[in-house]
Amino acid sequence: MKASAIVFQSPCELNVRSLDLRAMADGDLEVEVDYSGISTGTERLLWDGSMPPFPGMGYPLVPGYETVGRVVRTQGACQLAVGERVFVPGSYSFEGVHNLFGGAGSRLVVPESRVVKVQTESPDAVLLALAATAYHTVTFGGTRDPGTPPDLIVGHGVMGRLLARLTVAAGGPAPVVWETQAQRQGGARGYEVLHPDDDERKNYRAIYDVSGDAKILHKVIPRLDKGGEVVLAGFYHQDISFAYAPAFMREASIRVAAEWKRADLLAVTELVDTGRLSLDGLITHTHTPAQARDAYEVAFGDPHCLKMVLDWRS
Repeated sequence: MKASAIVFQSPCELNVRSLDLRAMADGDLEVEVDYSGISTGTERLLWDGSMPPFPGMGYPLVPGYETVGRVVRTQGACQLAVGERVFVPGSYSFEGVHNLFGGAGSRLVVPESRVVKVQTESPDAVLLALAATAYHTVTFGGTRDPGTPPDLIVGHGVMGRLLARLTVAAGGPAPVVWETQAQRQGGARGYEVLHPDDDERKNYRAIYDVSGDAKILHKVIPRLDKGGEVVLAGFYHQDISFAYAPAFMREASIRVAAEWKRADLLAVTELVDTGRLSLDGLITHTHTPAQARDAYEVAFGDPHCLKMVLDWRS
């Protein structure tokens, strides 16, 4: 079997290529892809070559871990049936390339245990991985007691909006969100978005950063209340440092949010299916695979683009 896929040949060089799919094994699904998302965090680092050493790293590679499609074939004992829609958080489908993260293709071969059934026909379902990341950031994936929900979120991209929506949906106090780019200051739902210069508050208990700014600790630690916490939930390719004295005076805690787990993905899928979490209004741009180069450049360079989706249906 063959499928079309986005291939990063080297940093900033891509092609759409026909690749061999690996043979199906028992418990596998063949998924015909409808949509795949472009990540502006980890995928940007793969695109520009700045990704730190990472398991499976190498070129050429197939990126993508935000894929929605329909089951067209099953192998062996599977619970899902042909025709059901699934979210696929990446795959090891393709031969002859690195699959990092292997979701940006027209067809995928993936273990049933890896996918999650979705109810919607909407491309919004590609956002489930980001929603699971936001959920894990607050809940630790159930490995210990949940952290203090954010009262300040830094960054009003998709991750910042999902964190704010999850906080509001959980019944917590509406957080403040900082955003420096005017193009991204709109679209709040039940919370306030401010430029940092317009916020004088200095007693935040929990500040969650999703900006990816490696200098963020210098900016937010002075805004903490005593005993407050900063949660680093972006992806940082530069070393992070902070001034010790302000952190010392506040007895600040700094936590790094890890990768989401399957339990987080299942939890946010249920929230979406039951209407408690909305994913609408976050996808702003859609291109076809034939427009892939332009799609990646817009996704990474246009501040008006919150989320770029590739439409594989044609």
